[in-house]
Amino acid sequence: MSTGAPQAPLAPYAVPHTSPRGRLHPESPARFRSDFRRDCDRVLHSSAFRRLSYKTQVFVDSVGQNYRTRLTHSLEVAQIARSLARTLGLNEDLTETLALSHDLGHTCFGHAGEDALHECMIPFGGFDHNAQSLKIVTSLEHRYADFDGLNLCWETLEGLVKHKGPLCGPLAPEGCVVPPCVTAFNALFDLELHTFPGAEAQVAALSDDIAYNAHDLDDGLRARFVDIGKAEDVALVGPIFRSVRAEYTGLSRSRLIHEVIRRLIGLMIDDVTRESRARLDALSAKSPCAIRNHPAPVIAFSPRMRAAVDELGEFLFTNLYRHYRVNRMTSKARRVVRELFGCFLNEPRLLAPDWRARAGDPGDAVTARTACDYIAGMTDRFALDEHARLFDPFERT
Repeated sequence: MSTGAPQAPLAPYAVPHTSPRGRLHPESPARFRSDFRRDCDRVLHSSAFRRLSYKTQVFVDSVGQNYRTRLTHSLEVAQIARSLARTLGLNEDLTETLALSHDLGHTCFGHAGEDALHECMIPFGGFDHNAQSLKIVTSLEHRYADFDGLNLCWETLEGLVKHKGPLCGPLAPEGCVVPPCVTAFNALFDLELHTFPGAEAQVAALSDDIAYNAHDLDDGLRARFVDIGKAEDVALVGPIFRSVRAEYTGLSRSRLIHEVIRRLIGLMIDDVTRESRARLDALSAKSPCAIRNHPAPVIAFSPRMRAAVDELGEFLFTNLYRHYRVNRMTSKARRVVRELFGCFLNEPRLLAPDWRARAGDPGDAVTARTACDYIAGMTDRFALDEHARLFDPFERT
């Protein structure tokens, strides 16, 4: 039994500090840490987590040092998630672990890199960053003497795979296909893919929504890719701008943006808290299983806020994610990923030695998946450097 001290009293629907379902590979409990504090520490010390520092959120790594990366985004998600978990009486350590690990499987160059890698992998089963996160923590991390991966608790793995909802069964989105690596691991350690995840995973998912909408707007405004005047036309954001301007006259542009973003985050958090408390009270859940077996999320925005957040997302898509300078970055990123994949698929002897040992013959499925895992783990900088080494005749190999 773990002896880590709890942070706050837990609600009956929260996951307890000692994992009820344990780990795939049994281990002795930590002396001074809860099971999920131990999981969180393992994620923090992983190679995949460190690499997030040089992976794109919106702007490619070379654009500037003041914009968010996957690492800073994950830290901000964790802060929001932990605060929500404390407010709702949930397991803070488990929630933080899920927030920190939710983006481990993202490729270099953000969604542009993921889309390009998925297109390359369609003949071999495709690519999904959530499935890749599971693969990282169950097999690709090579740190421990007794097992591959991080040997995280069942509840952590379940929440990581299902944080957006069920992957199969009547509650899954129409057309949802379970990735092969998830199916394979699920045969070893049943993650109950047909149910919703626990409340902690649902909090991590909503915290991700809050963080990326607010912080992508922040980065877009600071980079001047997004015009403040246009942002003020967004229903969720405009009243906040007007309120801040009325309260503070002569505020600098930088302080104005910061004040608006912090109030925007607070507004979304307050809404999630009210709506989730109402749903939890209505359900009267007495255990984590009651949350998982419920046919709908219990952690959610109100319908009105959900519509407002969706409108903000559409605004960001049009005005930031499709800005011509971002388009140029993503076009270059897709080209780099496609060319790296084609090179390694057809000539696996060009892979780094450790990866070459895992590959099969040129063009086969084993080589494709090996090349995919290799490229998915690259940082933006490493991918650009590797591309130059392979395709630039003047670059040293």
